[in-house]
Order: sequence, then C-alpha cells, then structure tokens
Amino acid sequence: MLKLAIILLLLAMIASLFSGLFFLVRDEGRTSRLAHSLTLRVVFAALTVALIVWGFQSGQLLLPGAS
Repeated sequence: MLKLAIILLLLAMIASLFSGLFFLVRDEGRTSRLAHSLTLRVVFAALTVALIVWGFQSGQLLLPGAS
C-alpha cells in the first residue's frame, strides 16, 4: 500500500510538472497558474520524501539485500 502511494505521488508530480510546462508556453507569464502547478509539485515531492523516510523508519520499505 505504501509503495502504491509513493508511485501515485510520483505520477502526480510528473503531471504537475507537465502542466507547469503547458502553462508556461500557453500563458506566457500572464497568469499565476504556472506558480500554482509548480507549488503543487514541491508539495508532492515533500510528501513523497516524507513517505519514503517513514517507510524506512517503520520497516515497510527495506533496502535491497537487507534482511
């Protein structure tokens, strides 16, 4: 379940990155939609890092070769 949440957050981060690119090209800096999409990307990245750290601390994620 934790791995699925991490994958979904990574996919959301990629979608937000591409929407930021779209807004950059389409709006040409006239609106704040680019800043909002990039803010979302930073939030998704922080949540992803927090979930990974929590997964290692709780033992739900293990390093390869670790027993």
